[in-house]
Amino acid sequence: MTPMNSIAPVLLNRIAALRALRTDLPVAAVLVGLDVAARLLPHAPNFTPVAASALFAASILRVRALSLLVPVAGMVLGDAVLGFYDWRVMASVYAALSLPACAACLSGRLRGPRMMVPVMLSCSLSFFLITNFAVWAFGSMYAASLDGLIACYVAALPFLKYTVAGDLVWAGVLFGGFWLLQHVLLPTAGRATAVAVAARGRL
Repeated sequence: MTPMNSIAPVLLNRIAALRALRTDLPVAAVLVGLDVAARLLPHAPNFTPVAASALFAASILRVRALSLLVPVAGMVLGDAVLGFYDWRVMASVYAALSLPACAACLSGRLRGPRMMVPVMLSCSLSFFLITNFAVWAFGSMYAASLDGLIACYVAALPFLKYTVAGDLVWAGVLFGGFWLLQHVLLPTAGRATAVAVAARGRL
């Protein structure tokens, strides 16, 4: 193989990666903007699209690394307005909200609408367990004992339903909206354009 023949595939791969990045960045930016706006606007506790946007990003973006950036960037920008807190608890929150993207990146079977409900339910429960453990471990509200840990989880139970509902509803909105765009809106617009072009051709 000549040097040119060995370089060509590398160049083609890099060009393809740049094209994917160029199309994925605006989508990721929109998802981050959605996460920030939903957190800043009035909403029920934990009823946000952050985790759902992470799974959605990992399912549709070709540059998978961007799907990890979406929830983290959304949280950082939102917290910059709402206020930061204990970095250890923040880190656990950010990590827990990135779990859907991590899971979908590691296994292609977890991407897409068919696995949406089981993945989001698993991540909602993981978020509950991880973040409340961090609150107990790094905070001073609960005793550093098994009883204190149990009390922490019991106190957080009323918020679990909002987390689950928010994850499922927002995942449904994102995946359902994407399906609608692909199968209804774009084909309809394409047919309308074709009719308009044909009509101009007859003039």
